[in-house]
Amino acid sequence: MDKLPYKLGEVTDVATDMSDAIRQLIQDKGISEELILKTIENTLLAAYKRRFGNADNAIVRFNEENRVVSIYAQKTIVDGVYDPVAEIELEEARELNPDAELGDDLLLEVDPREFDRIEVQSAKQTAHQTIREIQKDSLYSEYKDKEGEIIIGYYQRERKGTIYVDLGRVEGILPVKYQSPRELYHVNDRIKALITEVTKTPAGLQVVLSRTHTDFVRAIFELEVPEIYDKTVEIHKIVREPGYRTKLAVYSNREDVDPVGACVGLKGVRIQAVIRELEGEKVDILKYDPDPRRFIKNALSPAEVRDVIILDEGKHQALAVVTESQLSLAIGKQGLNVRLANRLVDWNIDVKTDAQFEEMDIASESRRAVSELFGDSDEISRISELPGIAKEISEGLLENGIEFIEDFLVLSEEEISGLKGVSQPQIAELRRLIEEYVEIVEDEEAEEEDGEEQEQEEDAEAGEETEEYECPECGAKITVDMTNCPNCGIGLSFEFEE
Repeated sequence: MDKLPYKLGEVTDVATDMSDAIRQLIQDKGISEELILKTIENTLLAAYKRRFGNADNAIVRFNEENRVVSIYAQKTIVDGVYDPVAEIELEEARELNPDAELGDDLLLEVDPREFDRIEVQSAKQTAHQTIREIQKDSLYSEYKDKEGEIIIGYYQRERKGTIYVDLGRVEGILPVKYQSPRELYHVNDRIKALITEVTKTPAGLQVVLSRTHTDFVRAIFELEVPEIYDKTVEIHKIVREPGYRTKLAVYSNREDVDPVGACVGLKGVRIQAVIRELEGEKVDILKYDPDPRRFIKNALSPAEVRDVIILDEGKHQALAVVTESQLSLAIGKQGLNVRLANRLVDWNIDVKTDAQFEEMDIASESRRAVSELFGDSDEISRISELPGIAKEISEGLLENGIEFIEDFLVLSEEEISGLKGVSQPQIAELRRLIEEYVEIVEDEEAEEEDGEEQEQEEDAEAGEETEEYECPECGAKITVDMTNCPNCGIGLSFEFEE
């Protein structure tokens, strides 16, 4: 059984140094107390092993407050010592503990002064190195989990354009390429940025920050707009030219929530908070629409688009028609607005004025000819192919078994009124689109051919009529197919010379 040791004296300087290190590391470095204690234990055991050859019988203990650390040698009480590191004579043991018996184990506190200077110094270096590694691993795990999140720090210094930011326990870097051209910083300025990358380097932990990523804008909106944070409103896509303009497409998961209004906020308070954080960068919030025509219209905001024509759906080419007054607004300074709109909708958009559109010889004909003009000769035959047709209209008609425009045109008014799931305003919109985009030509040649055939049949019938004669009795008109006169009833008989 274990016997309680007699105390050999006050805690030595080395042990005191260790306990002071524990308090400092826990308080200043934020390292787990358990990890620090384990490191110190291993360090003392290493010093013990260097001094005595092995540490199999060495035990490290901390007091209840973990402020005092001691190392003991556990020795077995024997009658005749063969291994002085692991054994102790009975007489010597009884001097320390009168109740000691043969075979008992006795814990003897080891005076670290028995360790030479090299052993102590080696133990300290090992401890410091181990603690640094623990600290690095701990910080890496902590900040790695924060990738993609917003963090606030303070400007410390700048070197070759890179700004070094004090984040508290670590230092972050804000490279030139991740800085907005609008922004200028001074020492101790507050900086809010996105953590984009966390890596280990020989020099320590590297935390890379950014204020130009689109995810930075996304995170700012999540902070300012509760509906985005709780997923009532979701961001479809963000495109950005840092320092100049950002376009944000949003949609709502609830019909009673306006996604654009939620982002703008009452009297614009939410969007203004975002713009202030972006140092005055323009922000366009628009509604996402699965219909590419409507989405393109929205994406070109703040310009008002009169019409959008799909030129090549496969190649994602479209034509946006605007008034002369809206052209510069749609294109934007140096083409920025239309360029961002292209990226947002993933379509190649060509913007034209009404006059330019007319010159393309498109407006004078049916809009159906647009595709033919640009190399697509397929005619519009399905209702779903009509430009600007609402998805609910085409799907509603399809549920009624009507897929083609021709199928709809042959319906009677009564049959149209009986269509399920399609409202009268939707029917009116469909008729408008058909009238605008589909040219309905009656087959006049077929009608002429039918008339000619009928005339020919009549002429043939007229040519086959029997020649008329006079009845020899009463003078009434008779024909060769008669056997009796229709007037006097006399029998008739015809003979012809060959």
